[in-house]
Amino acid sequence: MTTSTNPTADCSAAATRLARYFEALSPHGVAELALHYDAAARFKDPFNDVTGIPAIAHIFAHMFHALEQPHFVITTQVVQGTQCFMTWEFRFSFKSFQRGVQQVILGATHLQFSDGGLVTLHRDYWDAAEELYEKLPLVGGLMRWLKRRANT
Repeated sequence: MTTSTNPTADCSAAATRLARYFEALSPHGVAELALHYDAAARFKDPFNDVTGIPAIAHIFAHMFHALEQPHFVITTQVVQGTQCFMTWEFRFSFKSFQRGVQQVILGATHLQFSDGGLVTLHRDYWDAAEELYEKLPLVGGLMRWLKRRANT
């Protein structure tokens, strides 16, 4: 049995594999989540806080059900020890309105890897108000008005 003396190198390789996985993620690829995530991994974003692969897989499966052509573009990746920080663009179209109009959400992810290179923590950071709510028909007008009021 070989053990690594450089956890940063191991986590860097795991982070690179994970970035490729997310950039190529498809509805069928959601089933491969267990190749990258620990069974007890935690996932948190502005709308979800779940633990375990089935719950995390459900979030990504729902993404494909609710949106047209969702996909990620990883723009930056920084690894230090067992920690990783990625910035990304999430590109998609809504199914219910503005069909065919590409939307982009900019965000970042903090990842914690186990010694075995599996994700134990996946925490997404993005501004739901600016990146999502402002793009919605009725809520968007209210969000833009609130933003203007806060800036005066």
